[in-house]
Amino acid sequence: VGALVLALPLLRWGILALGVGYMLWLAARLAGSRSLGQADARRLRIGFMEGVALQFVNIKAWMLALAIVAGWIAGRPDWLARLGLVLPVMLFFGFASNFTYALVGSMLRGWLAQGQRLLWFNRVMAAALVATSAWMVWSALAAPSTAPENAAAGARPIDAQG
Repeated sequence: VGALVLALPLLRWGILALGVGYMLWLAARLAGSRSLGQADARRLRIGFMEGVALQFVNIKAWMLALAIVAGWIAGRPDWLARLGLVLPVMLFFGFASNFTYALVGSMLRGWLAQGQRLLWFNRVMAAALVATSAWMVWSALAAPSTAPENAAAGARPIDAQG
């Protein structure tokens, strides 16, 4: 996938535009949200196997796995040793991050329900999305070999030109 994106700079810009557009759309929706969502109890009855199956559609997990495998494991002579090191670290990371997310969320729920706290919290989170989007665009524009005018001409990144 990475080689395809490097070979087709317009594809990179398309992916960037879609990603930034989605993040800005989320930020706009989040900035005006004043109520906590209520989950349907019937939809929360997910067993272990359903939870495992659900991870196969988790785009964040796929992107992390692809980045780790492509950057640190694939094509290495000691790939098996590297895989043996990565698997327990990522397993620990997955459990620790999910536990922390659930713990912080349950602790904040009551606090955010008072007054205007939720609205301001959501606005700060929306501002973080906007700032991240701006940083992504700025980073892409700062790389001269992948700027839109070079992408239209089919230019490849400097390190791929040899």
